[in-house]
Amino acid sequence: MRRTVLSLMAIFCIFFSHAQDTTSSLSDEDLLKLYEGLRVADVSDGMDKLGLYDLGLMDPKIIPLWKDIDNFKHQMVGIAFTVRYVPTQMPRLGPDVSREEYNKWRDEWYTYDSGEPYRDKIKPGHLIVVDVEGEGDTGSFGSNNTLVFKKAGAVGMVSSGGMRDTDEIIKQRIPVYTDIYKRGRGIRPGRNELESYNKPVVVGGVLVHPGDVVVADGDGVIVVPRSKAEEVAIAARNELELDKEARRALYKELGIPLDFTVEEKEEE
Repeated sequence: MRRTVLSLMAIFCIFFSHAQDTTSSLSDEDLLKLYEGLRVADVSDGMDKLGLYDLGLMDPKIIPLWKDIDNFKHQMVGIAFTVRYVPTQMPRLGPDVSREEYNKWRDEWYTYDSGEPYRDKIKPGHLIVVDVEGEGDTGSFGSNNTLVFKKAGAVGMVSSGGMRDTDEIIKQRIPVYTDIYKRGRGIRPGRNELESYNKPVVVGGVLVHPGDVVVADGDGVIVVPRSKAEEVAIAARNELELDKEARRALYKELGIPLDFTVEEKEEE
């Protein structure tokens, strides 16, 4: 009996050690440095090298809301901070209510049912990844709360939809990637509820865990599991340098002035 118990304990310890080995030992800051300047294409190639074919590529309908072709300010890399809103089944107010009653109902919904209690959890380097699938014509995020997230240090947002105030977001130059055909106009009260935050979500057909690395540019969005992030970054960096070297030679042959996309990185 004692031998059986010891054997089970040994098996449990082995399983537990493997189960815990799901995250990189690197800090968020160190991971972000590894991914600095890497493109979605490079990261995709790096994941291929590790046998992770198409694993993290989001639906190509999720694209940048705006592009900066001169300096690529729309590009971003960040650590996933996940949020999920779901359609509500709670009743809405009827038409025969006073403005005061409506305002009270709306404010209570924002406070208790569909708010943003996670705001103070957002840290520099976070990239807000939001699942709003199925919520219909609801604008959960807009010009105001995207600025709040930016103030907290978020590098931008990726969402399956639910964006509104898009003109102002573009004007404010906040990187947002979304399916523009699923943008929303109505407010949250009466339409959705906060289901969770910092829990796994599915956005653009990709499973995203809190702490995963997210890279976004004109090609779309790719998510790298944190447990593979360091290996992928090394492989992706090699792909980028090979591409820059080849393009740099072509620039010189064609007489094109070198730009930041092909210049050699200075050694630190």
